[in-house]
Amino acid sequence: MARPHAAALLEDAYTNRKAALFAARGWGTRIVPSTGYGSTAQLRLFGRVLFTRGRPEDEPEEDTYAARLRSVELETRGWRAFFATPAVDEPVTIRVNERIVTTRTDRGGYIDLVVRGHGLAPGWHRVFLDSPRAQPIDVPVVVVGSTVTHGIISDIDDTVITTSLPRPMIAAWNTFVRSEGARRPVPGMATMYRELLASQPDAPVVYLSTGAWNTAPQLTRFLDRSGYPAGPMLLTDWGPTNTGWFRSGQEHKRAQLHRLARELPNVRWLLVGDDGQHDPGIYGEFAARRPDRVRGIAIRELTAGEQVLSHVIPLATDDIAPTPRERLEVPVARGPDGYDLLERVRGIWEQDARVRTLREYASSVVTDVDDPPEYLVDGPDER
Repeated sequence: MARPHAAALLEDAYTNRKAALFAARGWGTRIVPSTGYGSTAQLRLFGRVLFTRGRPEDEPEEDTYAARLRSVELETRGWRAFFATPAVDEPVTIRVNERIVTTRTDRGGYIDLVVRGHGLAPGWHRVFLDSPRAQPIDVPVVVVGSTVTHGIISDIDDTVITTSLPRPMIAAWNTFVRSEGARRPVPGMATMYRELLASQPDAPVVYLSTGAWNTAPQLTRFLDRSGYPAGPMLLTDWGPTNTGWFRSGQEHKRAQLHRLARELPNVRWLLVGDDGQHDPGIYGEFAARRPDRVRGIAIRELTAGEQVLSHVIPLATDDIAPTPRERLEVPVARGPDGYDLLERVRGIWEQDARVRTLREYASSVVTDVDDPPEYLVDGPDER
């Protein structure tokens, strides 16, 4: 095995030093919950274990997911989230239904675990995470049924929340100084998601971002308060890795898109992003390679001022480096906000519903023909 990068070795040494100091002072740990997802065959579960002042028995008696999320948010708000000390190699026990699974946290205190044979029906459920030095916590997970064909993958920064990323100074201000309540939702995006889910209530919503896992509690509460549908977040761990000083956010998005395509093969996704970073190129590349997994692409167009704050010049990223739109086999919709996009993506979202209606009609009227016409059986091209 290759030697870890020097940056990772330095970070590990610093983390271990702090952890030993806190453990000697009698500090306990806290499990930071995060929503999981999966199919009827397997679940993907997330969490993080951090050192916290006090002991598990000092925790409040009301220990619901919402109460724990609020408690974590208060303790790790703003800059504190990036200086929290992870509990490395900490044992964690997961109880899913009647099944018990054990694992250990990684060098960042995280768990990202796949549990197979869980026995949960489609829908929302609770799983339980426990660790020796922490209070147990119940965590929500969504199980996507095998008959679900619709889903939404949404970017976060400048798509559902205005943060003007990735310009370093603005990003630092929003992350380290401003409170979560000072951020603003993008107009109409929550309305668009709710309207689309009204016709497909079982469709999963996955929030895919290059943002840091450290901000997950704050982002979860922001999305909930702003009216966005609940769903898992796939974020990144900022900082040194075993291969370099920083991980690639673009590669993170590409990898997660392909993983979702493998894990939920019946779902065709509406990919929602903005033109201020790399979403058009990443989504276009994925759609060109996997058109069978993409329902359509919806891009929120930033204003010239937002483009300047995002990457200095007042042009969209795909105007600088055009995506192969002419080769895409999926529709692309663009608009300045959720209200405008809703009118453009509604037909894309409802396409399969019209096809299914035609098939049901064909099967009901063509009952005495051994070889019915192909157009009645297969319906129009679903591509």
